[in-house]
Amino acid sequence: MEPLRPGKALSIPDGFYRVSIKGLILDESRTTFAIVLEDIGWWELPGGGMDWKETPEECLKREFQEEMGLTITHVAPLPSYILIGENMRGNMALNLVYEVEVKDLNFKSSDECKELRFVSPEEVKSLQAFRTVQELGEQFNPKKHKV
Repeated sequence: MEPLRPGKALSIPDGFYRVSIKGLILDESRTTFAIVLEDIGWWELPGGGMDWKETPEECLKREFQEEMGLTITHVAPLPSYILIGENMRGNMALNLVYEVEVKDLNFKSSDECKELRFVSPEEVKSLQAFRTVQELGEQFNPKKHKV
């Protein structure tokens, strides 16, 4: 599927949302989270659009493998964050953010993801980042993610 870009909106009727499933990879201290640099120079949460009849877990596993070469070993049963707003194409988007664990962080760059880094909520404010990253930076609560 074509990645979302600024410009022409998808043909989504009013009252509907584009659903994207995002993965929340936390560092060992559980106080910073991973973001990826997309090919257009903006930072985003890893993950992507949910395909027809796909579960959130299937979506995350597919997106992580396709875009970063990472293998997910665990997906939380419920989303940690729900982010709703307009995407760069002007469509309303519903982003469900699930905490995930990966086998390792042997990131492989792709056409869509050029870099992976961990950031604190405070660092997010100074980045050229999509709405989802900015909102997660505002809502992120490390206490919610204690082991």
